[in-house]
Amino acid sequence: MARTDHPPAAARATALPRVSAAGRSVAPGTRTEVIVASSPATTVLGPGGPGHEQVVLCQDRSSGLRAIVALHSTALGPGLGGTRFHPYPSEDAALADVLDLSRGMSYKNALAGLDHGGGKAVIIGDPRRDKTEALLRAYGRFVQSLGGRYVTACDVGTYVEDMDVVARETRFVTGRSEHSGGAGDSSVLTAYGVLQGLRASAERAWGSASLAGRTVGVAGVGKVGRHLVGHLVAEGARAVVTDVDAGAVQRVLAAHPGVEVVPDAAALVRADLDAYAPCALGGALTDEVVEVLRARVVCGGANNQLAHPGVADALAERGVLYAPDFVVNAGGVIQVADEVDGPVPERARERAGRIFATTQRVFAVAQEHATTPVAAAEHLAEERMAGVARLRDVWLPRG
Repeated sequence: MARTDHPPAAARATALPRVSAAGRSVAPGTRTEVIVASSPATTVLGPGGPGHEQVVLCQDRSSGLRAIVALHSTALGPGLGGTRFHPYPSEDAALADVLDLSRGMSYKNALAGLDHGGGKAVIIGDPRRDKTEALLRAYGRFVQSLGGRYVTACDVGTYVEDMDVVARETRFVTGRSEHSGGAGDSSVLTAYGVLQGLRASAERAWGSASLAGRTVGVAGVGKVGRHLVGHLVAEGARAVVTDVDAGAVQRVLAAHPGVEVVPDAAALVRADLDAYAPCALGGALTDEVVEVLRARVVCGGANNQLAHPGVADALAERGVLYAPDFVVNAGGVIQVADEVDGPVPERARERAGRIFATTQRVFAVAQEHATTPVAAAEHLAEERMAGVARLRDVWLPRG
């Protein structure tokens, strides 16, 4: 497969230095260990991940709550990110996930132009079995104890009705239902943003932003993927889907009978696709997947799609155009950030529409500096975080 947008990895220059939130150039992998206990009701884990400001373990024995909140950066404002409820095999696995997710939120929020830093939370457990009012309210009290440094919302395993319960204990929550003053399901706008990323990718790959006649494989059709399929059908694209949940697949087929179904993700990545959209859990793009992937474009709604950083280079070397997940799946966080100021759906949708231009900019910077779209996007995000953080040196009178 011929590659037209990136030179070989060996030819890439180190033209994009990493920039810290304080405005200093830093080497990749530099560790910043700023661990601050903000409440006696929380246990602070240390050290955090590379650059993480604060990592907090939350436990409430009576409700069975075990949660971890990670704040990667508050350079742009309070950390904003959803709460994932998942049956992790261990606390170590949960910690690794929340560190990755919170870091991704810093970049996502920066590139979306939001005045929010990167935060994320995970609750350890099976949401179908362990989720109770008491547990969610206990979690809300821990969020409140952070004093506004972290604002939570929905993610995998949590829904708007859950945020309504959490909101009974904390004011630092968004993603609530419309009848509770929120904006409703954020996965709708997430899917719209992914569509904009796909259109920008199509323009870069094939010279036209139209998806008509293109075959797009969607892995995971529970939340974002289901809405994305609707957009693809409306755009005239051919959608091929898979999901481990047979019920999710049936709901998509009921709405869109012409959609094709394959048994699993392994079959999907080997299919004759123009674009592949991972919309389930992270880590979908492994070395093995890259070897067999036939799509020219990868652009989906899942977080942390790369199994390891080297996958970005591997995709580029095979001529696959990768739209970084933290660029294209920002529609949901744009909506929940908009809700903080009082939801205005038209305003949030217009802001999510800008993901098209942001994705174009990322591709242009990657080409200009002979690097991957991931490196380009991270540089642009770090540049904004550093620039805004410098403003703290400017004294403003109080009152």
